[in-house]
Amino acid sequence: MGAKSTGRRIGAHVPVAGGLVKKGVAEAEEIGAEVLQIFVGSPRTWASPRVDEAAALAFRRACEERGWPVFVHASYLINLASPVPETVERSAEHLRAAMAAAGRLGAAAVVVHAGSSIDGDREAALGRIGRAFRSVLKGAPPSVRLLVEPTAGSANSMASNLESTAEYLQAVGIDEVGLCLDTCHLHAAGEPLADRKRLAASLRRLNAAVGAGRIGLVHFNDSKDPQGSRRDRHEKLGDGMLGEAGLRSVAATPLLAGVPLIIETATRAHDVAFAKRLDRG
Repeated sequence: MGAKSTGRRIGAHVPVAGGLVKKGVAEAEEIGAEVLQIFVGSPRTWASPRVDEAAALAFRRACEERGWPVFVHASYLINLASPVPETVERSAEHLRAAMAAAGRLGAAAVVVHAGSSIDGDREAALGRIGRAFRSVLKGAPPSVRLLVEPTAGSANSMASNLESTAEYLQAVGIDEVGLCLDTCHLHAAGEPLADRKRLAASLRRLNAAVGAGRIGLVHFNDSKDPQGSRRDRHEKLGDGMLGEAGLRSVAATPLLAGVPLIIETATRAHDVAFAKRLDRG
């Protein structure tokens, strides 16, 4: 008997240095991806995302032919919650460029980290992020959704567990802004992902606070560290502290049904196959 169909696409973040099609599409095909995520520039610099028009068109057509949704991950340096106006403006400018590039690539969404208050004044940061998000979305391609990714909960993190994430989205105040949940980050922030009842209850509270349909993507990663560690270190699926039980719980949670899973590990081929087995076995 074959694997059951869940209607969910499973894939990975693939490298594109060496060519969007020649490297990125080829890698995605090799590992059996059904959805993919890419960077459109270095994630650790302020260099503006740039996508060659011809290469973007070729990539877009290749992905459309294969029926692959595409997600773009923005630079890790972006921080729309910063107390420094120059940092917020630079972040907004960079994110606008990433969304424009995503539009040319035919991407469904851009993922951006929730950021940090830096100085510990969370209330002040919550009070200013709505303006920053509105600035980013002004003139952005209407076909590209913006997804906020909660982080692992290090010092002054603006969104990490599901409770702080709900508060963050309420402060943003824009229904079109969605979420990308990362299993490693949630585990590190203390969420008991292996407990299906508690996970479902937390997701129901999130939906009640911000509305259903906000979760557009799940980064499906195991963790090298224990629950509540606040450390963001991905591990090969099944070999980490989250383990098969925690990952299976997430895959089986009804409120996440149909949400694509993207693996962000170096063991992509193994982990895509592992995720498919958990989801469809």
